[in-house]
Amino acid sequence: MSSRGDKRADLLRRVVDHLAEHGIADLSLAPTAEKLGTSKRMLLYYFGSRDALIAEAIAASRPDIADLFRDVGDTDELERAAWQLWEAITRGRQQRPIRILFQVLSLAPTQPERYAALAANAVTAMVEPLVPVFRELGFGEAEARSRASLLISGLRGLCQDRIVTGDEERIEGAAGTLIRAATAVENRKE
Repeated sequence: MSSRGDKRADLLRRVVDHLAEHGIADLSLAPTAEKLGTSKRMLLYYFGSRDALIAEAIAASRPDIADLFRDVGDTDELERAAWQLWEAITRGRQQRPIRILFQVLSLAPTQPERYAALAANAVTAMVEPLVPVFRELGFGEAEARSRASLLISGLRGLCQDRIVTGDEERIEGAAGTLIRAATAVENRKE
């Protein structure tokens, strides 16, 4: 017999798949539950609310930046890890789920009461783990924050552009330019 945690984890995986395919803008718990083969009551039991469900779906579906960049010891390893992140969000296991994050980021400016804090937390959760990596490579605090933001937000924006335009060649080139710029040691500001 599976535990409550196993059932919840399985349901969360199904929720992530559902939201990546159908979006969050018109998300209503009862129809979502029906499509997932469960009940609104069970969604509320496991997640508490619609907004908490979306927050957990984002957390479960975003790349683990701390893990991807854990063993970075020099700028070559930093560049390799950045390419691994790019691969994950464009062709790997985060390819579909990252669309949930894009939806929240897109809704935050027009529905700030519902999505602004969620969007800000999602961005922070991806940028902050990268700041110490840049610091360890000798970048000062401000430059480490700037480069972490450039890398994460830049790749996210390029990924969204790739989804919208389908122009893989242009975007792949832009990703390379961005990764090289964000990881270069030349012109390092202390």
